[in-house]
Amino acid sequence: MRFRPIGLLLACACAAALCAAPALASRHVIVVSLDGLRPDVALRANMPAFRALMRRGAFTMYATTTDVAITLPSHTSMLTGVPPEQHGITYNADPRPVDRPAPEWPTLFEVAHQAGLSTAMAVGKSKFSVLCPAGALDTSFVPVRGSVYSDSAVAATAARWIATRRPQVLFVHLPGLDAIGHAKGWGSEEQVAGAEAVDRAFAAVLRAVAHAGLTDSTLVIVSADHGGAGKTHGGLDARSRLIPWIAAGPGVKHDFDLALLPATQVRTEDTFATAAAWMGITLEKPVVGRSVDEVFEGR
Repeated sequence: MRFRPIGLLLACACAAALCAAPALASRHVIVVSLDGLRPDVALRANMPAFRALMRRGAFTMYATTTDVAITLPSHTSMLTGVPPEQHGITYNADPRPVDRPAPEWPTLFEVAHQAGLSTAMAVGKSKFSVLCPAGALDTSFVPVRGSVYSDSAVAATAARWIATRRPQVLFVHLPGLDAIGHAKGWGSEEQVAGAEAVDRAFAAVLRAVAHAGLTDSTLVIVSADHGGAGKTHGGLDARSRLIPWIAAGPGVKHDFDLALLPATQVRTEDTFATAAAWMGITLEKPVVGRSVDEVFEGR
């Protein structure tokens, strides 16, 4: 029996995985944030769409968010690939005149737009306006200052865009669980029940992808900005910092728990890096996040 070098075998496997993926020009990426979803709540709740994505993707329940573990700084890290001390968004409300009006680091929308890709963002909280730099978003759905949109309204808007506009880079933010956590407590019966409604909204987005015939060309990344403990969140408490992270799409391993790989630790900044790498975007500024290539077959 003749043995082939391990390096050659890995190269062949990687080449096969890349050949199975769609051409860069036809790829799409959708990043979905389920605001405040602590991993154990996801595992306790009846979330069939969330679980179905786990089965057809690679996942971890041990990803980590930023050290501050609050909504706007953490989402900005998710969408810039750098921690708050680099992107500069350290506040967590609608910007005031004294606040930095936009991140110091390019967002996923900016680097995508510079690469000639279409971009869209549908979110449930008005403070996400800081992630709407001029010219970077072709389409946006952001509440007026001080207000919140429901999960169903955000999901319906995103689903409509998927059907009609087919944005190549889409970010969807579903806010409902965070509000329940602050009102009733993280891990409470009310929050676990509320996760079912969030999952229904998430399912509407996935159905739109399937109905548009985009499943075989779309990488879906689902995560959260933070967890929580009691009726609040923030800081280094593991209940606030641990978040779920799922990637599913062409060439992604099925039902693969990234915790099987002891050297792999996913951070929220990796969402930006993974999405950018999948779309073939060349980054001009370095980021802390890395593309989680372990999710792909042959890697």
